Amino acid sequence: MTGGSALRRLGLAAALLLITGAGAALAEEEGHKPRYDYPTAARADYVIGCLAANGFRHDLLEKCACGIDTIADMMPYEDYEKAETILSMQAEVHGPQGAIFRNTPIAHEEIDRLRRAEAEVNLRCR
Repeated sequence: MTGGSALRRLGLAAALLLITGAGAALAEEEGHKPRYDYPTAARADYVIGCLAANGFRHDLLEKCACGIDTIADMMPYEDYEKAETILSMQAEVHGPQGAIFRNTPIAHEEIDRLRRAEAEVNLRCR
């Protein structure tokens, strides 16, 4: 990684934090409080992951921020965290030990809820 690339990524992360904070402040001023509150670190992690998946293109910053805002409108952070954990465990734990993360109604419910939120992201955040 070059120094310029690292600075660019740091700049994107800083911009994300400013946008997230400014958006929350504006929403409160207008009387619109986000339905569910997500920790700033979780929002930043989502946006950075979204940008990384799309080549760190600056023009996608707003779309990625919209994505986590949409998910936060649709599900509590605790449910989002459960779904992300289940998906992570499905990818990492194989064999009979991983069955609980693949073959249980609770795992399917949590993942389905996240998938519905992600489908809404595709509709709202263009």
